Amino acid sequence: MSSHAVGIDLGGTNLKAALVHHDDGIVESVHRRTDAEQGPEHIIDSVAALAEQLIDAAPSSSVVGIGIGAPGAINWDRTTVSKPPNLPGWDSINLDAALRPRVGNLPVIVENDANVAGLGSACYGAGQEDDSFIMVTLGTGVGGAIIYQNEIFRGSTGGAAEIGHMTIDYEGPFANSGVGGAIEAYLGQEFLSQHARDRLLNHPESILHDRLGNELDQLNPRILHEAARDGDEAAQELLAWAGHKLGCALGAAVNLLDIRTIVVGGGISSAGDFILDPARKTLPKYVVPGLRDNLQIYQEQLGNEVSLLGAAQLAFDGREAHV
Repeated sequence: MSSHAVGIDLGGTNLKAALVHHDDGIVESVHRRTDAEQGPEHIIDSVAALAEQLIDAAPSSSVVGIGIGAPGAINWDRTTVSKPPNLPGWDSINLDAALRPRVGNLPVIVENDANVAGLGSACYGAGQEDDSFIMVTLGTGVGGAIIYQNEIFRGSTGGAAEIGHMTIDYEGPFANSGVGGAIEAYLGQEFLSQHARDRLLNHPESILHDRLGNELDQLNPRILHEAARDGDEAAQELLAWAGHKLGCALGAAVNLLDIRTIVVGGGISSAGDFILDPARKTLPKYVVPGLRDNLQIYQEQLGNEVSLLGAAQLAFDGREAHV
Protein backbone atom coordinates (compact mmCIF):
# COMPACT_ATOMS: atom_id res chain seq x y z
CA MET A 1 0.00 0.00 0.00
CA SER A 2 1.22 3.52 -0.73
CA SER A 3 2.55 5.09 2.42
CA HIS A 4 1.31 8.70 2.18
CA ALA A 5 -1.90 10.64 1.66
CA VAL A 6 -2.75 14.32 1.51
CA GLY A 7 -5.40 15.53 3.96
CA ILE A 8 -7.10 18.90 3.39
CA ASP A 9 -9.35 20.86 5.74
CA LEU A 10 -11.43 23.30 3.70
CA GLY A 11 -12.62 25.83 6.27
CA GLY A 12 -14.63 28.98 5.83
CA THR A 13 -11.71 31.06 7.14
CA ASN A 14 -8.57 28.97 6.61
CA LEU A 15 -7.46 26.26 4.23
CA LYS A 16 -5.11 23.70 5.79
CA ALA A 17 -3.36 20.71 4.25
CA ALA A 18 -0.96 18.02 5.44
CA LEU A 19 1.13 15.21 4.04
CA VAL A 20 0.35 12.23 6.27
CA HIS A 21 2.34 9.00 6.58
CA HIS A 22 0.14 5.94 7.14
CA ASP A 23 2.01 4.90 10.29
CA ASP A 24 3.82 8.04 11.45
CA GLY A 25 1.10 10.69 11.09
CA ILE A 26 1.63 14.24 9.86
CA VAL A 27 4.93 14.74 8.06
CA GLU A 28 4.47 18.26 6.73
CA SER A 29 1.67 20.82 6.83
CA VAL A 30 0.84 24.05 4.99
CA HIS A 31 -1.98 26.56 5.16
CA ARG A 32 -3.37 29.76 3.68
CA ARG A 33 -6.48 31.88 4.05
CA THR A 34 -9.52 30.55 2.24
CA ASP A 35 -10.58 33.98 0.94
CA ALA A 36 -14.04 32.49 0.48
CA GLU A 37 -15.46 35.78 -0.82
CA GLN A 38 -13.39 35.31 -4.00
CA GLY A 39 -15.57 32.38 -5.01
CA PRO A 40 -15.27 28.65 -5.65
CA GLU A 41 -12.76 28.82 -8.53
CA HIS A 42 -10.28 30.66 -6.33
CA ILE A 43 -10.73 28.05 -3.59
CA ILE A 44 -10.26 25.16 -6.03
CA ASP A 45 -7.05 26.79 -7.29
CA SER A 46 -5.80 27.10 -3.71
CA VAL A 47 -6.64 23.48 -2.87
CA ALA A 48 -4.85 22.28 -6.00
CA ALA A 49 -1.77 24.38 -5.23
CA LEU A 50 -1.46 23.07 -1.67
CA ALA A 51 -2.03 19.47 -2.78
CA GLU A 52 0.60 19.76 -5.51
CA GLN A 53 3.08 21.24 -3.05
CA LEU A 54 2.66 18.31 -0.65
CA ILE A 55 2.70 15.66 -3.38
CA ASP A 56 6.02 17.11 -4.55
CA ALA A 57 7.35 16.86 -0.98
CA ALA A 58 6.50 13.14 -0.72
CA PRO A 59 8.69 10.27 -1.95
CA SER A 60 8.00 9.45 -5.59
CA SER A 61 4.71 7.61 -6.24
CA SER A 62 4.02 7.21 -2.53
CA VAL A 63 0.80 9.27 -2.32
CA VAL A 64 -2.37 7.16 -2.55
CA GLY A 65 -4.85 10.05 -2.86
CA ILE A 66 -6.31 13.30 -1.56
CA GLY A 67 -8.89 13.44 1.22
CA ILE A 68 -10.86 16.65 1.77
CA GLY A 69 -13.05 17.70 4.67
CA ALA A 70 -15.49 20.36 3.41
CA PRO A 71 -18.51 22.16 4.85
CA GLY A 72 -21.90 21.48 3.32
CA ALA A 73 -23.70 18.40 2.06
CA ILE A 74 -21.60 15.69 0.40
CA ASN A 75 -23.07 13.24 -2.10
CA TRP A 76 -23.08 9.50 -1.43
CA ASP A 77 -20.10 8.89 -3.73
CA ARG A 78 -17.96 11.35 -1.74
CA THR A 79 -17.12 13.46 -4.78
CA THR A 80 -19.40 16.53 -4.69
CA VAL A 81 -19.97 19.41 -2.26
CA SER A 82 -23.35 21.17 -2.33
CA LYS A 83 -24.32 24.53 -0.85
CA PRO A 84 -21.68 24.88 1.90
CA PRO A 85 -23.14 27.51 4.26
CA ASN A 86 -19.98 29.59 4.78
CA LEU A 87 -18.62 29.54 1.20
CA PRO A 88 -20.56 32.15 -0.82
CA GLY A 89 -21.26 31.53 -4.49
CA TRP A 90 -20.79 27.79 -4.16
CA ASP A 91 -23.68 25.70 -5.47
CA SER A 92 -22.72 22.10 -6.29
CA ILE A 93 -19.17 21.22 -7.34
CA ASN A 94 -17.60 17.83 -8.06
CA LEU A 95 -14.19 18.29 -6.45
CA ASP A 96 -12.94 14.95 -7.68
CA ALA A 97 -13.57 15.98 -11.30
CA ALA A 98 -12.22 19.50 -10.73
CA LEU A 99 -9.01 18.49 -8.96
CA ARG A 100 -8.04 15.04 -10.24
CA PRO A 101 -6.46 16.28 -13.53
CA ARG A 102 -4.37 18.75 -11.50
CA VAL A 103 -3.01 16.24 -8.97
CA GLY A 104 -1.64 13.55 -11.23
CA ASN A 105 -4.97 11.74 -11.59
CA LEU A 106 -4.95 10.77 -7.92
CA PRO A 107 -8.43 10.06 -6.49
CA VAL A 108 -9.99 12.93 -4.55
CA ILE A 109 -12.36 11.78 -1.80
CA VAL A 110 -14.58 14.32 -0.09
CA GLU A 111 -16.53 14.15 3.16
CA ASN A 112 -18.28 16.65 5.37
CA ASP A 113 -15.69 18.44 7.50
CA ALA A 114 -17.25 17.42 10.81
CA ASN A 115 -17.49 13.79 9.67
CA VAL A 116 -13.79 13.98 8.82
CA ALA A 117 -13.05 15.34 12.29
CA GLY A 118 -15.11 12.51 13.77
CA LEU A 119 -13.15 9.97 11.69
CA GLY A 120 -9.87 11.50 12.84
CA SER A 121 -10.99 11.50 16.47
CA ALA A 122 -12.14 7.88 16.25
CA CYS A 123 -8.85 6.74 14.70
CA TYR A 124 -6.34 8.98 16.48
CA GLY A 125 -7.96 11.13 19.16
CA ALA A 126 -10.44 11.44 22.01
CA GLY A 127 -13.01 9.19 20.31
CA GLN A 128 -10.79 6.10 20.30
CA GLU A 129 -12.27 4.76 23.54
CA ASP A 130 -15.89 4.68 22.32
CA ASP A 131 -17.40 2.89 19.34
CA SER A 132 -20.25 5.44 19.28
CA PHE A 133 -20.05 9.19 19.91
CA ILE A 134 -21.32 12.56 18.69
CA MET A 135 -18.69 14.94 17.34
CA VAL A 136 -19.27 18.69 17.40
CA THR A 137 -16.85 21.12 15.77
CA LEU A 138 -16.89 24.77 16.82
CA GLY A 139 -15.22 27.08 14.32
CA THR A 140 -16.34 29.44 11.56
CA GLY A 141 -19.52 27.35 11.66
CA VAL A 142 -20.76 24.55 13.88
CA GLY A 143 -20.48 21.06 12.45
CA GLY A 144 -21.55 17.65 13.65
CA ALA A 145 -20.76 14.00 13.08
CA ILE A 146 -22.26 10.77 14.33
CA ILE A 147 -19.95 7.81 14.81
CA TYR A 148 -22.13 4.75 15.45
CA GLN A 149 -20.54 1.36 16.09
CA ASN A 150 -17.31 2.54 14.45
CA GLU A 151 -19.00 3.81 11.30
CA ILE A 152 -19.80 7.33 10.12
CA PHE A 153 -23.59 7.60 10.09
CA ARG A 154 -24.32 9.40 6.82
CA GLY A 155 -28.13 9.33 6.61
CA SER A 156 -29.94 8.50 3.37
CA THR A 157 -27.99 10.80 1.02
CA GLY A 158 -24.74 11.49 2.88
CA GLY A 159 -25.87 14.70 4.61
CA ALA A 160 -26.64 13.56 8.17
CA ALA A 161 -25.52 15.14 11.47
CA GLU A 162 -25.90 18.85 10.70
CA ILE A 163 -26.02 19.55 14.42
CA GLY A 164 -25.05 23.18 13.90
CA HIS A 165 -28.34 23.74 12.09
CA MET A 166 -30.56 22.27 14.78
CA THR A 167 -32.91 24.97 16.08
CA ILE A 168 -32.88 25.75 19.79
CA ASP A 169 -35.14 28.82 19.44
CA TYR A 170 -37.42 29.14 16.44
CA GLU A 171 -37.54 32.93 16.99
CA GLY A 172 -33.77 33.20 17.34
CA PRO A 173 -31.16 34.66 14.96
CA PHE A 174 -30.61 33.12 11.56
CA ALA A 175 -27.54 31.02 10.78
CA ASN A 176 -25.80 31.39 7.41
CA SER A 177 -27.79 28.36 6.24
CA GLY A 178 -30.99 30.37 6.68
CA VAL A 179 -32.22 28.23 9.58
CA GLY A 180 -33.69 30.39 12.34
CA GLY A 181 -32.41 29.88 15.88
CA ALA A 182 -29.85 27.26 14.83
CA ILE A 183 -27.00 26.66 17.26
CA GLU A 184 -24.52 27.96 14.67
CA ALA A 185 -26.24 31.36 14.91
CA TYR A 186 -25.01 31.50 18.52
CA LEU A 187 -21.68 29.68 18.45
CA GLY A 188 -20.29 30.25 14.94
CA GLN A 189 -17.17 32.40 15.21
CA GLU A 190 -18.64 35.58 13.72
CA PHE A 191 -21.90 35.29 15.64
CA LEU A 192 -20.19 34.61 18.97
CA SER A 193 -17.71 37.45 18.44
CA GLN A 194 -20.48 39.94 17.64
CA HIS A 195 -22.51 38.85 20.65
CA ALA A 196 -19.46 39.33 22.85
CA ARG A 197 -18.86 42.84 21.46
CA ASP A 198 -22.46 43.81 22.19
CA ARG A 199 -22.36 42.40 25.73
CA LEU A 200 -19.03 44.08 26.54
CA LEU A 201 -20.67 47.49 26.20
CA ASN A 202 -22.28 46.69 29.56
CA HIS A 203 -18.96 45.60 31.11
CA PRO A 204 -16.65 48.64 31.15
CA GLU A 205 -14.55 46.90 33.84
CA SER A 206 -13.49 44.11 31.47
CA ILE A 207 -9.78 43.93 30.68
CA LEU A 208 -10.80 43.43 27.07
CA HIS A 209 -11.42 47.17 26.79
CA ASP A 210 -7.82 47.84 27.85
CA ARG A 211 -6.49 45.22 25.46
CA LEU A 212 -8.56 46.25 22.47
CA GLY A 213 -9.23 49.93 23.17
CA ASN A 214 -11.61 51.24 20.56
CA GLU A 215 -10.95 48.18 18.37
CA LEU A 216 -13.67 45.87 19.69
CA ASP A 217 -14.23 44.77 16.11
CA GLN A 218 -10.95 42.84 16.51
CA LEU A 219 -12.45 40.68 19.25
CA ASN A 220 -12.54 36.97 18.44
CA PRO A 221 -12.99 33.76 20.47
CA ARG A 222 -9.22 33.33 20.95
CA ILE A 223 -8.90 36.79 22.55
CA LEU A 224 -12.03 36.08 24.60
CA HIS A 225 -10.48 32.84 25.88
CA GLU A 226 -7.21 34.56 26.78
CA ALA A 227 -9.10 37.14 28.86
CA ALA A 228 -11.14 34.42 30.59
CA ARG A 229 -7.93 32.53 31.40
CA ASP A 230 -6.56 35.74 32.91
CA GLY A 231 -9.55 35.95 35.24
CA ASP A 232 -11.81 38.38 33.39
CA GLU A 233 -15.33 37.72 34.68
CA ALA A 234 -17.09 39.21 31.64
CA ALA A 235 -15.15 36.93 29.29
CA GLN A 236 -15.87 33.93 31.51
CA GLU A 237 -19.58 34.77 31.54
CA LEU A 238 -19.67 35.07 27.76
CA LEU A 239 -18.03 31.68 27.28
CA ALA A 240 -20.37 30.17 29.88
CA TRP A 241 -23.30 31.58 27.89
CA ALA A 242 -21.93 29.81 24.81
CA GLY A 243 -21.49 26.58 26.78
CA HIS A 244 -25.09 26.73 27.99
CA LYS A 245 -26.35 27.05 24.40
CA LEU A 246 -24.14 24.13 23.39
CA GLY A 247 -25.54 21.99 26.22
CA CYS A 248 -29.11 22.74 25.08
CA ALA A 249 -28.38 21.58 21.53
CA LEU A 250 -26.51 18.49 22.67
CA GLY A 251 -29.44 17.51 24.86
CA ALA A 252 -31.67 17.36 21.79
CA ALA A 253 -29.05 15.27 19.97
CA VAL A 254 -28.78 12.78 22.85
CA ASN A 255 -32.56 12.46 23.05
CA LEU A 256 -32.71 11.70 19.33
CA LEU A 257 -29.74 9.33 19.06
CA ASP A 258 -29.28 7.72 22.49
CA ILE A 259 -25.53 8.29 22.21
CA ARG A 260 -24.13 9.51 25.53
CA THR A 261 -20.54 10.47 24.60
CA ILE A 262 -19.79 13.81 22.95
CA VAL A 263 -16.42 14.96 21.62
CA VAL A 264 -16.00 18.70 20.99
CA GLY A 265 -13.35 20.00 18.61
CA GLY A 266 -12.67 22.98 16.37
CA GLY A 267 -10.89 26.24 17.10
CA ILE A 268 -13.41 27.61 19.61
CA SER A 269 -13.15 24.40 21.66
CA SER A 270 -9.65 25.55 22.69
CA ALA A 271 -11.49 27.56 25.37
CA GLY A 272 -11.83 24.16 27.05
CA ASP A 273 -13.67 24.02 30.34
CA PHE A 274 -14.76 27.67 30.13
CA ILE A 275 -17.25 26.40 27.53
CA LEU A 276 -17.40 22.68 28.28
CA ASP A 277 -18.11 22.82 32.03
CA PRO A 278 -21.27 24.94 31.49
CA ALA A 279 -22.24 22.54 28.69
CA ARG A 280 -21.74 19.56 31.03
CA LYS A 281 -23.89 21.26 33.68
CA THR A 282 -26.64 22.13 31.19
CA LEU A 283 -26.75 18.88 29.21
CA PRO A 284 -28.63 16.65 31.72
CA LYS A 285 -31.36 19.27 32.12
CA TYR A 286 -32.29 18.83 28.45
CA VAL A 287 -32.04 15.02 28.32
CA VAL A 288 -34.96 12.76 29.24
CA PRO A 289 -34.39 11.00 32.60
CA GLY A 290 -33.90 7.55 31.11
CA LEU A 291 -30.91 8.71 29.05
CA ARG A 292 -29.00 10.70 31.67
CA ASP A 293 -26.62 7.97 32.83
CA ASN A 294 -23.00 8.13 31.64
CA LEU A 295 -23.26 11.45 29.81
CA GLN A 296 -19.75 12.56 28.86
CA ILE A 297 -18.36 15.61 27.06
CA TYR A 298 -14.70 15.45 26.05
CA GLN A 299 -12.47 18.03 24.41
CA GLU A 300 -10.58 16.81 21.36
CA GLN A 301 -6.96 17.47 22.27
CA LEU A 302 -5.52 17.07 18.75
CA GLY A 303 -6.82 20.47 17.66
CA ASN A 304 -6.73 21.12 13.92
CA GLU A 305 -4.63 18.00 13.36
CA VAL A 306 -7.65 15.76 13.94
CA SER A 307 -9.31 17.01 10.74
CA LEU A 308 -6.15 16.64 8.68
CA LEU A 309 -5.61 13.10 9.97
CA GLY A 310 -9.24 12.22 9.30
CA ALA A 311 -9.05 13.63 5.78
CA ALA A 312 -5.94 11.58 5.06
CA GLN A 313 -7.70 8.51 6.46
CA LEU A 314 -10.37 9.02 3.79
CA ALA A 315 -7.70 8.66 1.14
CA PHE A 316 -6.14 5.61 2.78
CA ASP A 317 -9.53 3.89 3.08
CA GLY A 318 -10.99 4.95 -0.27
CA ARG A 319 -14.63 5.80 -0.86
CA GLU A 320 -15.80 3.24 1.69
CA ALA A 321 -14.03 5.07 4.51
CA HIS A 322 -14.73 3.78 7.99
CA VAL A 323 -13.19 3.77 11.47
